[in-house]
Amino acid sequence: MAKDYSRELEIARAVALEAAAVVASFKGRPLGVEHKAGGEPVSLADLESSALIVRRLAEAFPDDAILSEEVPDEPSRLEKSRVWMIDPIDGTRDFLRGEPGYVVMIGLCVEGRPTVGVVAQPTTGNVWIGALGMGAWKQDVDGKREAIHISKITDPRDIRLVSSKSHRMEYYERFRRALGITDEIALGSVGLKVALVSEGTRDLYVYPGSQTKIWDSCGPEAILTAAGGKMTDSDGNALCYTNLDLHNPRGLVASNGLIHAQALAAVANLRAEISANAPNDHAGGGASRLDSPMARKKTTT
Repeated sequence: MAKDYSRELEIARAVALEAAAVVASFKGRPLGVEHKAGGEPVSLADLESSALIVRRLAEAFPDDAILSEEVPDEPSRLEKSRVWMIDPIDGTRDFLRGEPGYVVMIGLCVEGRPTVGVVAQPTTGNVWIGALGMGAWKQDVDGKREAIHISKITDPRDIRLVSSKSHRMEYYERFRRALGITDEIALGSVGLKVALVSEGTRDLYVYPGSQTKIWDSCGPEAILTAAGGKMTDSDGNALCYTNLDLHNPRGLVASNGLIHAQALAAVANLRAEISANAPNDHAGGGASRLDSPMARKKTTT
């Protein structure tokens, strides 16, 4: 019998919506943007959203570990069976540009696996939620909630791809051609892209680079799995949430599950082709990574 995560799900949903309201309140206000090591921007909205979420979760679940993008990592989280993973604004660059492709994300890992997830979009009031063994839902700004499920697409030519907005390079052109994909939209936030796959309005998201971190994937993976979909790295392996290294070094593939093997095969073939043409690339994965010479802008995935 599946464990009941109703309390965790409802608290995370309420906290994510509260944080989304905080983020939305910054419209027209000074954002106090600074840059972290590596050049990633961080604003006052990121910091306030993070502080609120960390505080609320610590009050509700004092025995759990909490990992947030805007708080130094505490290695003792590896000793805990339950770890909350937070991205207070996923898609900060879209937020700073005044574009809608950003969300607030909260995920809970239990025994190393994403179990509860919430993705809240400040610009629309929509929130996607899901818990392992319980199902997944989308709730609108009026509080109306409906169950969501992945699509039933099996023919690669029918795939509706959602891809990186910032990384518009040859890789995606070649990937689409390999599978015969003609329908593609590009968005900023990882969580928003996976949410669309979870609700069945998109079928596939592929990012073979190494720039995402575990707080980018934890909540979305929980929702996608609860909706019937599948998320792995670009080699088809389960993502790891129990390492000191916070990165997903072999990227992400999120799908309805039915086209997952075909997508992985296309990634592998393209990786082999690129590596064969770039024998001197030593970027740790070759030019199939989006942070390789093929993609020089390190931005939102």
